[in-house]
Amino acid sequence: MRMHQTLFAGLLLAASAQAADVPESQDLAALPRFPQAEITDFRESADQERLYPQSSIRRISNRLRMENKVETVGKQTSVTYRLPRDHSSSEAFDRARKDLLAGGAELLYWCQGRDCGSSSLWANAIFGNARLYGPDDQQAYLLLRLAEPRQDSLLAVYAITRGNRRAYLHAEQLDADAPLGELLPTPDTLMRELKSRGELHLPRLPAEPTETWATLLRRCLNLDITLRISLAGAGAEAWREALVERGVRAARLELGEGKEPGLHLNLLR
Repeated sequence: MRMHQTLFAGLLLAASAQAADVPESQDLAALPRFPQAEITDFRESADQERLYPQSSIRRISNRLRMENKVETVGKQTSVTYRLPRDHSSSEAFDRARKDLLAGGAELLYWCQGRDCGSSSLWANAIFGNARLYGPDDQQAYLLLRLAEPRQDSLLAVYAITRGNRRAYLHAEQLDADAPLGELLPTPDTLMRELKSRGELHLPRLPAEPTETWATLLRRCLNLDITLRISLAGAGAEAWREALVERGVRAARLELGEGKEPGLHLNLLR
């Protein structure tokens, strides 16, 4: 009896949350809804030209500035959630990141707090939604590429806790009209993920090291020269040699077990 009551209560909560959604809105298929979150804004647009930062953003001489970005055109779908009062934006953001990575999405950029730049610019210049403006230290942003067969779709996630303590999570999917080609994450994004999870899985890397990725991984690992890493995968030994040749100390790199496709980095404690 108690199990049926619990199930019924859960269904009521889900129904009440969806009843509060703005009309004709829906969740993104790639991103499960945070429990009891309500959709406050929903937009769809075909042939939309979009710019997604891969760095901190700022305004200089009245122009938006960033070191790296991804620009593309395609169908855009965005949804903004107001989170329940007893949950923080960081909690919803962490859950979204883990859900998307578990679904095979590739992380291209991740920043938090003041490292992202001005929240006002993210809210107004990037996402066009003033409701997303809040203190700079209460924000977080992700840019990911979805897994095959949706590898030509990007998903941006932005979380903010406003000054009035109301928390929001914004998610935007852009289905590109043309193949996206190769998109690289930033070194600091890879390091943030490595330290957060204790591991970094790069399933699409070939067994034979490429110059682009070897340089990227060298830059990532040299952001913190105190870390020791275990490398596993079909080409782990070749990747270790490539990293040592480019300046990563050999004593920091060990070979782990496993010959799966791609390259797996494990943080050694």
